[in-house]
Amino acid sequence: MKKLSDLQGSFELHNGVQMPYLGLGVYLSKDGEEVINAVKEALNHGYRHIDTAAIYENEEGVGEGIRQSNVPREDVFLVSKVWNTDQGYEATLKAFEASLNRLGTDYLDLYLIHWPKGDLSKDTWRALESLYREKRVRAIGVSNFLKHHLEDLLGAAEIVPMVNQMEFHPYLVQQELMDFCSSHQIQYEAWSPLMQGNIFDLDIMKDMAAKYNKTIAQIVLRWDLQKGVVTIPKSSKKERIKANSELFDFTLSDEDVKLLDSLDKGKRFGPDPDNFDF
Repeated sequence: MKKLSDLQGSFELHNGVQMPYLGLGVYLSKDGEEVINAVKEALNHGYRHIDTAAIYENEEGVGEGIRQSNVPREDVFLVSKVWNTDQGYEATLKAFEASLNRLGTDYLDLYLIHWPKGDLSKDTWRALESLYREKRVRAIGVSNFLKHHLEDLLGAAEIVPMVNQMEFHPYLVQQELMDFCSSHQIQYEAWSPLMQGNIFDLDIMKDMAAKYNKTIAQIVLRWDLQKGVVTIPKSSKKERIKANSELFDFTLSDEDVKLLDSLDKGKRFGPDPDNFDF
């Protein structure tokens, strides 16, 4: 198990950059007051990692939330992603500038290709490599890339992705993909860790929450971290942002980690990276 300390702890990426292992996701957070307040609340509570994307249409609010917080920009690990319609070398460079403008910053800590688009993603990756070499971004990576997508990209890449952000929860562990990423020093990251809310219906989760005197969300997020997976639960509610960070006063037993692993059904609640139409 990787060492876990507190809310501001991090995992080291293969280029030496420290990536806070717990962050705030802002998918579906409305631009304006809702996302500004969520980001501000998270940062002032102690979070140091904010994950957005061009397609979320809330980058302006994220940037404003950072500025309104008590936390300097250089202490925030800020992530965005290039959307499918902006993939390709030149289009990606333009999309990156547009994201920076909306966020009101002059660099990103991590920039990701949001979804695999075959050979087009190789051109996109070249653009990310250029941005990385120019120090416009501290780390580069991908999202929703299965093993064969990664193998295809690695065949053309000069820089190995530092991160792969995937749908990850007890019903979708994808241990083989995790092992492949680990063997290439690609940090695994979870989106939709709470199975779009479906996790709360599982009796096994209710039992485990009672055993540890924790919430179901806290059990799952702790499981992510103990598996060495960066996680970015999304919420715009103050109480939940706080509760999602209270993961460092308990440890799941090895048996309970394995028990959650054993729930794996290969079941997705989001789109299939091999079969999506956007």
